[in-house]
Amino acid sequence: MLKQYLSQKLQQKLSPQQIQMMKLLQVPTLELEQRIKEEIEENPALEEGEDVEDEELSITEQTDNEESTESSNEEFDLSDYFQDDDTPDYRLSANNHSADDEDRETPLSGGTTFQDAMRTQLSLRQVDERTEELAEHLIGNLDEDGYLRRDLLQIENDLAFTANIMTDQVELARVLKHVQSLDPPGVGGRDLRECLLIQLERMHNAVDVLTAKAIVDKHFDAFTKKHYERIMDRLEIDEEALKDAIEVIVKLNPKPGNTGRDSSRPAQVIVPDFVVNAVDGQLELSLNGRNAPELRVSRQYRDMIKEYQRNKKDKDAKDALVFIKQKLDSAKWFIDAIKQRQNTLLITMEAILEHQRDFFLTGDDTKMKPMILKDIAEKVGMDISTVSRVANSKYVQTDHGTYLLKFFFSESLTTDSGEEVSTREVKKILEEAIIAEDKQSPLTDDELTKLLRGKGYNIARRTVAKYREQLHMPVARLRKEL
Repeated sequence: MLKQYLSQKLQQKLSPQQIQMMKLLQVPTLELEQRIKEEIEENPALEEGEDVEDEELSITEQTDNEESTESSNEEFDLSDYFQDDDTPDYRLSANNHSADDEDRETPLSGGTTFQDAMRTQLSLRQVDERTEELAEHLIGNLDEDGYLRRDLLQIENDLAFTANIMTDQVELARVLKHVQSLDPPGVGGRDLRECLLIQLERMHNAVDVLTAKAIVDKHFDAFTKKHYERIMDRLEIDEEALKDAIEVIVKLNPKPGNTGRDSSRPAQVIVPDFVVNAVDGQLELSLNGRNAPELRVSRQYRDMIKEYQRNKKDKDAKDALVFIKQKLDSAKWFIDAIKQRQNTLLITMEAILEHQRDFFLTGDDTKMKPMILKDIAEKVGMDISTVSRVANSKYVQTDHGTYLLKFFFSESLTTDSGEEVSTREVKKILEEAIIAEDKQSPLTDDELTKLLRGKGYNIARRTVAKYREQLHMPVARLRKEL
């Protein structure tokens, strides 16, 4: 049974302008430039350049520009912005996504892959047609690292069901040898051990190479676990011979398929959003000029709205007036949004600068103070989510290097004296201790914990292990060197 009733409720909603403002706030400098170009293309009432009010123009300038303004107005055809046909707009467009959705396009990469290069090499080899056909199929099954990680039995079944080619694992293993003889050396290996062996087979049979072959072929598990004493006993070699063999092994390429891709990969360009300079003990903060573009409302559109206001009774003029006013309002809002973005960025960065003043002056990680998003949000009187958007993908250039803003945020750790220090300071001391350790007898996590506690840091062993992993440093056994 249907019923009608009245109810009152309070509801908070973000306006489209607020949503767009949040999106502008979180984009880095390069994306902001692209966003401004798109807005200028979509809105003819928005222009680049410093804003100049009409009252500031001299009478002479108005006289000189009168002719050109009239001609430009005559050339301006509003029919370009309105449809004269009877076809409704909804039939000409598809609206299958929200206006708040962010469009993220994936660029298509060009160039040739290492599989293409291998197929070219294969075509130059004197092999029969069947071998070439099977080899091309094996090359197509190589992953991006250059490994054949699929089992030969699975490939045999694929060939039978998809290409109607009957073969067996013995024949595929023979063809795989042809594939493994192609460049770059090491491709076609089914695991790291086989990949390294393929590369060692291509080298001259020197003593250190022969020893390296024996280690990889017969004692690879012991080598990965750095059980050097066991290897020396089984191969009956001394420490010097083991060092020479290890030097050969570490120079091999564990990912031969990435060789060409890494060399052709474009370098990432970092454009800092802020610049901080230390001058006579004082810090000077400036915003990157790309974050503060000069935008203005088109003077031509401002003149047009005055002209159409004189003839409001005409239906076409009224429609044109609505269109022009909409574009002018959109341009003014966008300019205000850019200014608000600049102001928010500067206020937030000034608070970070004040909090981490000692670090910006010295560049010493141990001078870093504990700081979380809430600390900065309370200082600037903004929401935590706003500060998070500012810190997202933004960089600051200092006298000591260029840093991501997230670098300055860290949790706190209490010392024995009750002082709160940044976890980044603890990580720095931990990193220095590992770098300075005796590599023949590296420090265990227990020993590192005792070392840090001796310096006054109240820390647990599991926390030390977590920080060590965050620093991408392996356990003591894997850091051991001869």
